[in-house]
Amino acid sequence: TAQKLVLNMLTTASMIRLGKSYQNLMVDVKATNNKLVARAARIVMQATECTKEEATEVLKQTNYEVKLAILMILTDLDIESARQHLHHQDGFLRKAVESHKAN
Repeated sequence: TAQKLVLNMLTTASMIRLGKSYQNLMVDVKATNNKLVARAARIVMQATECTKEEATEVLKQTNYEVKLAILMILTDLDIESARQHLHHQDGFLRKAVESHKAN
């Protein structure tokens, strides 16, 4: 229905403004069960074009923080540097990736 389309557009716009999405992917996933762990791995794989093994390994290192895992893979930063870089960009993954590439 039209009402559902409008609500979907509003929530999508909100998620973008809050920094919860990256390349059309919802990256602010809390991997609290096996299904969400698998989803987190798929998101990391899609965002970085890495293997399932690499996505799983980096997710374990980051305690399943999807944004942090993606940033580490795309920039080759260690976990603490990536965490700090993401924090300096107020949690916006796109900004963190772009600012790292600019340096």
